Amino acid sequence: MRFKPLTRTRSSLAATFGGLPTGFWWLWTAQLINRACGFVMPLLAFYVTDELGRSAPFAGAVVAAIGVGSLAAGPLGGILADRLGHKPTLVGAQAATAASMIALAYARSPWALLLGAFVVGLVNNATRPAHNALIAEVIPPPDQGRAYSLNFWALNIGYSVAMLSVGLVAVTGYTALFWLNGATLVISALLIMIQVPGGRPAPAPADAPDGEGFGAVLRDRAFVAFVAAEFLVLTILYQSESGLPIAMSQDGFSPSTFGQVAALNGIVIAVVQLPLTRYYKRFPESWVLAGSSALIGIGYSLLLLGDSAWIYALSIVVWTMGEIGNTPTSFAIVARISPEHLRGRYQGLYQVAWTGSLVVAPLISGGVIHTYGTGPLWIGCLIVGLAAAAAQLGIGTRLGRRAGAAVPVRSEPESVAAQGLAEK
Repeated sequence: MRFKPLTRTRSSLAATFGGLPTGFWWLWTAQLINRACGFVMPLLAFYVTDELGRSAPFAGAVVAAIGVGSLAAGPLGGILADRLGHKPTLVGAQAATAASMIALAYARSPWALLLGAFVVGLVNNATRPAHNALIAEVIPPPDQGRAYSLNFWALNIGYSVAMLSVGLVAVTGYTALFWLNGATLVISALLIMIQVPGGRPAPAPADAPDGEGFGAVLRDRAFVAFVAAEFLVLTILYQSESGLPIAMSQDGFSPSTFGQVAALNGIVIAVVQLPLTRYYKRFPESWVLAGSSALIGIGYSLLLLGDSAWIYALSIVVWTMGEIGNTPTSFAIVARISPEHLRGRYQGLYQVAWTGSLVVAPLISGGVIHTYGTGPLWIGCLIVGLAAAAAQLGIGTRLGRRAGAAVPVRSEPESVAAQGLAEK
């Protein structure tokens, strides 16, 4: 009896980490390295104002140039991934990001800084469709949800490490951080090139129309509706980077307190994401998406209850639970419903929801708070979250049926092995 907790722990670890191919773990390791050494993006505005002595509005323009580049990166990265192959596109885009990031460290004129930031945003975000499509290439469909959950875990652990390490700038200076960020990108690209399988683009099926491309993705009405619903959800979610800091500043909190409270997001994800993801797997994916959207909206609406640090902390914990349900589930659905030869393009269009929401979220929060105050913003988050949840019940059900039809039936030996792993 006393060994039951240990047995359960081993079974839980096996269900979470076991059975995934080695190539995925090299891809996961490369992702973790990239994020843990991703110093440049969070510090870019400080670099432009402190190191280069430029104005705050110009620093904002440089950061916005990255956003503009990232908007174009999704479709471009998706097209390249399908034409050249997911792995070559990912390796090439990471190498290009390393080169452009180091070049940005030596840009001094306004136009060089703006152009350099645009290129960094373009090539850095062009890695994302290829990376997400490569996960689907190396992982069998039944395990893709688990793989995307582990990838999301690596992203957040790495980001937390990077945020705790940005103080290195006081010792090394900014230029060294640009070089370190670029060097880790090269290391990541080499790991993927050597250790991760894949390479050639998937051939189009014989019955596919000639010249089939992004138009085929845009004609997929259910998927476009899914992207639109996700855009609404992510626009709420990204109030963490716009509306939340503005509101806390107006309530008299210091940047240090904001950082401490905001760190709860990464802490909660690091601690509870894996067990919570296993719990979410008990329910249909459409329910998970809808419930997650509602949780994100409800989380922000809790800020209507008061302006204490505890209320802000509770809000972050609640909407983080929704984020944990939404992100891995949505990426897994996109991977399973997309035809193999169009997988990069599907991921590219889905990325537009992420990059577009990053641009739109601060515009909405700034305008609403300036004109009406914070209350209407949090009410709007609740309304939009619940509306998106209702939409995703229908959209997610349709896409879930397609995803289920796309999952190949396991051979009998594989099924027996999987059943044995689940019973351990």
